[in-house]
Amino acid sequence: MKKYVWIILLMSGAMQAQVFSGKGDLKFQMGGNFQEHGSGIISSLDYGLGSNMSIGFSASYILGVTKIAGEKPDFDDRMDAKIRFNANIADVFNIEEKMDIYPGLNIGTRNFGGHLGARYFFTKGFGIYSEMQFPIAKYETDPIGFENYNNQFNFSIGASFNL
Repeated sequence: MKKYVWIILLMSGAMQAQVFSGKGDLKFQMGGNFQEHGSGIISSLDYGLGSNMSIGFSASYILGVTKIAGEKPDFDDRMDAKIRFNANIADVFNIEEKMDIYPGLNIGTRNFGGHLGARYFFTKGFGIYSEMQFPIAKYETDPIGFENYNNQFNFSIGASFNL
């Protein structure tokens, strides 16, 4: 398996693709979301405001969850939506054109938080991404039960598309 991953990475090195092109750039991402007590799906849309800034929206839904006291969470316990701001900094650090690193802040239905992500594009329109999200300030000071869903550190990985 490692052999195939290296071959794909080497072949993709020959392709030219600009990851973040600045103002007007539009990215859509869809992937798996992994956190304690559940895993699910996440999607995001980011729009470039300037050479190193973008804003966007993300939504996630937990599919596989752990029951609490024999109860399953309702739809609104599983779902989260966020508005986000990214600082696209790959070109600031002179990282290759096919890679983008973006720390950012988000505010959503569960908390105010931060994220750190990276995208790598194999072609002009398709790439992969990975992102970590974490709460900075939770709306509930002592979340209990289902309030912990979508209100904790999580990791996502998936596909990224230039639109």
